[in-house]
Amino acid sequence: MQTYSKTIEVTWADMDPNRHMRHSVYNDYAAQTRVGMFSDFGLSITEISRLGFGPVLFREETQFLREISLLEIITVTCALTTMRRDGSRWSFLHEIIKEGEDGIKAAQIAVDGAWLNLESRKLGTIPELGEVMNRFPKTENFEWIPDSTSRSE
Repeated sequence: MQTYSKTIEVTWADMDPNRHMRHSVYNDYAAQTRVGMFSDFGLSITEISRLGFGPVLFREETQFLREISLLEIITVTCALTTMRRDGSRWSFLHEIIKEGEDGIKAAQIAVDGAWLNLESRKLGTIPELGEVMNRFPKTENFEWIPDSTSRSE
């Protein structure tokens, strides 16, 4: 599987009373990695906002597999699992990998989303996006989502 990744050191603010990383931080790091990927591929979230759009999530599912502790170094990966060719609908898979323990996976996060037109408050398409997102890393089982005009939907 091709992936995009960010390496992060877990901070004191990320901890819960049980001395492991708070559940919501897993999702925050996944979101930060997605935003970083868009920017690194040439379309920052600031530019997407300037075009009048913002991301909206329909589903965010986290599987917690291992504890993550203070000051641990983790790598957060990101890859597309599905997408419409125009980039208007998409799904990403994130894995959070612990450094040092032979790359043990601590969590897996799957998100499904689309683009919200910030003025009309309706789902929309950003013309520049399909080309940019088509260059994103994709999972081995990546699938194209049929267009809304397709008979199979």
